[in-house]
Amino acid sequence: MLTYNDDSLSFPHEIRLHKQAKARIMSLFHLFILAVIQGLTEFLPISSSGHLILLPKLTSFEDQGQIMDVAVHIGTLGAVVLYFWVDVKKTMIGLGEILRGQFTSDNAKLALLLITATIPVIIAGLILKLTGLSDALRSIKVIAWTMLIFGIVLYIVDQKGAHIKTTKDWNYTDSIKLGLWQMLALIPGTSRSGITITGARQMGYTREDGARISMLMSIPTIIASGLLLSIEVVSTANIQAARDGAIAAVFAFIAALLALTLMMRLLKSVSFTPYVIYRVLLGFGLLWIAYS
Repeated sequence: MLTYNDDSLSFPHEIRLHKQAKARIMSLFHLFILAVIQGLTEFLPISSSGHLILLPKLTSFEDQGQIMDVAVHIGTLGAVVLYFWVDVKKTMIGLGEILRGQFTSDNAKLALLLITATIPVIIAGLILKLTGLSDALRSIKVIAWTMLIFGIVLYIVDQKGAHIKTTKDWNYTDSIKLGLWQMLALIPGTSRSGITITGARQMGYTREDGARISMLMSIPTIIASGLLLSIEVVSTANIQAARDGAIAAVFAFIAALLALTLMMRLLKSVSFTPYVIYRVLLGFGLLWIAYS
């Protein structure tokens, strides 16, 4: 029986166009998967950075690179700003008041609380970046242990923590403490939202208000990390990368907005236990992969 390859019946330029189209489809699929993972995990207490690191390690996808990291962060930033627009508007008004030397209003206080909570993670992030430790921590073993350990910590604190504080009780002492908790999120797999929610619950904030404070803290943190990455990728960006980044940002925005809306609604009746179960299962699975 005679067999043949369909490509052998095509002209060379048609073969090239077919392969280029196929590569482009795979690229779009990769962008979609990357953006959805970032969008869904950025605000859920299950670690977006951990999942992004795992994507190329556990699949055939190539590492997405820093340009895509910046793009998906912009998408998730847009989602949290839109969802908490009332608080964001107050913060912007507060920043304006601070620049005019007015520090006593509620808006100015909110802006100062967010600034105070962000300073520790910026300093720690720069240290890790300059020393190269940030790259050394990007491993399956590290993610496995942090997923497991900090998931269990979240469960214990959430179950035993009091429900006596709201966002109105947020003060500078708690802001500094949450800023120190947020530093731990620089370890892949910890989860920025997860660790700050853990800190808030440990201080006695309700689930909803703890999550709200955590989400507001994410805005300056995402902006700071995005600016840091942007400085490094500006010189390497091109039209194709910009277009792919825009597509990824849109996908990430939609996924993040859906995830954020769902989580905030569920917190009215559901604890953080479902996320803890997911973290523990993923942690044990990754430990098996890492040590087998």
